[in-house]
Amino acid sequence: MELSDPSRSIAGAILLTIVTIQFGGWFLTKIVRGDVPMTDFQKSFARAGHGHAGVLVILSLVGLLYVDSTSLDGFWLWVGRLAIPIAAIVMSGGFFASSAGKDRTKPNQFIWVLWLGALSLAVGVLTLGIGLITA
Repeated sequence: MELSDPSRSIAGAILLTIVTIQFGGWFLTKIVRGDVPMTDFQKSFARAGHGHAGVLVILSLVGLLYVDSTSLDGFWLWVGRLAIPIAAIVMSGGFFASSAGKDRTKPNQFIWVLWLGALSLAVGVLTLGIGLITA
């Protein structure tokens, strides 16, 4: 199974984002040590944002291994390539953005970013799955 040039380029860019996830892990160690004051809610959303970023980046790379084997073309091929990596950014960003602010104990108005990421994930996996089944 050989990747197309666009899929290979996207995979390379995704691999480079892992450095930011590593930085997030280091930052989480500061939170756990108490060096960064956060509420329990903010700590849980920081963990969730970090965890979703890592898992969805791996899922993005797996998806790119399969997308060129689908029957998708044009717009839907690009949805199959990009919706899951976009979800990794937007969904994890939604956890961070919606918990930002001093002493926050519940999500702020940016919780919609999290749900936008969840929608991108759903569209991506459905598109890729259907593309693989119909190939």
